[in-house]
Amino acid sequence: MSLELEQGAFWTILGPSGCGKSTMLRLVSDLVPAAAGEVSVLGKSTEEARLAREFAFVFQDATLLPWRTALKNVELPLEIGRRRNIKIPVSDRSPRELLALVGLQGREDALPRELSGGMRQRVAIARALVCQPKLLLMDEPFGALDEMTRDHLNLQLLQIWAETGVTILFVTHSIPEAVFLGQKVLMLGANPGRLREIVDIDIPSPRAIKVRDTQEFTKYTAHLRRLLEAD
Repeated sequence: MSLELEQGAFWTILGPSGCGKSTMLRLVSDLVPAAAGEVSVLGKSTEEARLAREFAFVFQDATLLPWRTALKNVELPLEIGRRRNIKIPVSDRSPRELLALVGLQGREDALPRELSGGMRQRVAIARALVCQPKLLLMDEPFGALDEMTRDHLNLQLLQIWAETGVTILFVTHSIPEAVFLGQKVLMLGANPGRLREIVDIDIPSPRAIKVRDTQEFTKYTAHLRRLLEAD
């Protein structure tokens, strides 16, 4: 697979189970080594990019420390950097401001058990942004949430992307979510894992939920569904 991603864009990744969507993120993030070929992030090797904190990862589970408040969880990467004497980039926004950015102003002192699943994921997003990454990797972060919460967080994520300018690589199993969020959809195929098509989503921003009722949106979802069914 040969692929170059445009910086500052919102990319969604779609494909059948087992095609390598999550593996792609793990290769980019240096969590697993490439068996062959080369992966670079902003002109650096994945290891160099990881050490320079060029990217951050948001998983399907929020992975918050249960004994730390929302604010303390967001501050954790900064604390680790200080303890290890590692110079890391710091967001122009404070941890409190990042929590406000994700809609959690006033919940800074709440423990994870006191927050809903959607709120915990928002804390995880704020934590990912605290080191001002240039690339945000998101592996089905809203997959376990109910539809209403998912819609709300999709809108919030688009706002965060617009305000920060971060490049986003977002894995999903949902065709409507892939179209609603993405400027471009990477459609992967399985057996063997491969890039089938890059679909440009020509829907103006900012996007509202009602865009899903338009013929244009339906055209994109129908095309992607045909690609999935043909694999």
